[in-house]
Amino acid sequence: MSSVTGRVEVAGVEVSPDHFIGGERVASQSRFEDVSPIDAGVIAEVSRGGEREADQAVQAANEAFPGWAALGPAGRAGYIHRLADLIDENVERLAAVENADMAMLLRSLRARVISRGAKNFRSYADLATAYEERDWHSLGTWNRVQRMPAGPAAVITPWNAPFMLSTWKTAPALAAGCTVVLKPAEWSPLSCSILAELAAEAGFPPGVFNVLQGYGEEVGASLVSHPLLKRVSFTGSPEAGRQIGVAAARNLVPFTAEMGGKGPLIVFEDADLDAAARKAAGQYDDSGQVCLAGTRLIVQESVADEFLEKFHRYLDEQVLGDPREDSTTISPLIHPEHLQRVEGFVERARAEGHRIVRGGRRSEAGPLFYEPTLIEPTSNDAEIVQSEVFGPVLTFQTFSEEEEAVALANSTEYGLSGVLYTTSLGRADRVGRQVRAGIVWVNTFLVRDLTAPFGGMDISGIGREGGDYALDFYSELKTLQILEGSVG
Repeated sequence: MSSVTGRVEVAGVEVSPDHFIGGERVASQSRFEDVSPIDAGVIAEVSRGGEREADQAVQAANEAFPGWAALGPAGRAGYIHRLADLIDENVERLAAVENADMAMLLRSLRARVISRGAKNFRSYADLATAYEERDWHSLGTWNRVQRMPAGPAAVITPWNAPFMLSTWKTAPALAAGCTVVLKPAEWSPLSCSILAELAAEAGFPPGVFNVLQGYGEEVGASLVSHPLLKRVSFTGSPEAGRQIGVAAARNLVPFTAEMGGKGPLIVFEDADLDAAARKAAGQYDDSGQVCLAGTRLIVQESVADEFLEKFHRYLDEQVLGDPREDSTTISPLIHPEHLQRVEGFVERARAEGHRIVRGGRRSEAGPLFYEPTLIEPTSNDAEIVQSEVFGPVLTFQTFSEEEEAVALANSTEYGLSGVLYTTSLGRADRVGRQVRAGIVWVNTFLVRDLTAPFGGMDISGIGREGGDYALDFYSELKTLQILEGSVG
């Protein structure tokens, strides 16, 4: 390993493709290709870390921890707010790089996604500062619950919305007083590289915020098994989550994970069908690469035909194209390997006799585009219904009674999110309570209150993020108990 100053130009922005460890850029001798989904071209040769780099990053985080923890919530808030300000000042740079790296729509990145990262940092800094320790008297003693920073934390984030999801996890960790080693996904690592530099510009002490590049099975595996870590937070697949959870358990390290979904979008006959159909067609946003998406359309039989007619009409308005263009509404898939995975799901469904209602093939819009696809399965047990595709593929099923809708909604191993469309408050409450999911939206979608708990049930995850739930995870809670009258 060696410190370097080499940079690459991505979408007109200079970016370092190397690790950020202990306040310095660190290169690995081995590198990997970062491919842009826009044209499947290589945009950077990125450092491919391993055990040595993981150890160096955790050691740096461990050395920086006592000083960062000692600052207290208010002291840390100053650094974190400066970082949020710098994110807002660099929206164009971050949006351009993330668009090239992941192909999320450029207009969405500029308008809301990057600024959401700044909001994450501000919100958690303010929540940590406003925290009030619980005091009470009991059994002749005075008691206080104290929140103590846990220590160095590993944060592993996915390739979809890499910048926003990285801030969603690192913000509460830093606000709680943990130091961080962030390992972004190898398919879209570059916006997190810029985040590291902004943290340094905001004055974060060396080692408080570190970024490791590389593959999960290499540098990621070494990271999560490191004995100096005190917390591990992960977002990704159930398969990877199980492996990370085992590694964390060996060191008795608390672990939280969000591991995807297969959300139901249930439409009752009393619903605003126009709004429901429009929102259903919108589930192809980001080419379906959204874990919270309602990918299983479950519609009451009496309105199924009318719903489908409206759904197709709204889908006809969608435009597959260059994600840098304002007219584009559906972007390409992230990587050639992922395109093959999505295509494999559809081809197996076709071979099993499930009805391809729409799409079901690659698009001529570009090398990594797949047409928005709707499949009507012949069985609820079908792979296409039960497994997360994470692409522009929805299924369509019908039901007659409310109980059947609930049964279909809860029939997969996942439990991350659900969407209901109904004008009945009683049904919204009744069905909302029965759907097994970490969040259920009624007549809306993807509205997120940062103070609310977020996470999945069953194989969709373990633990909760958001608000004080996240700050508590990155803390050790202890009770101070003093005999009354024994101190002055």
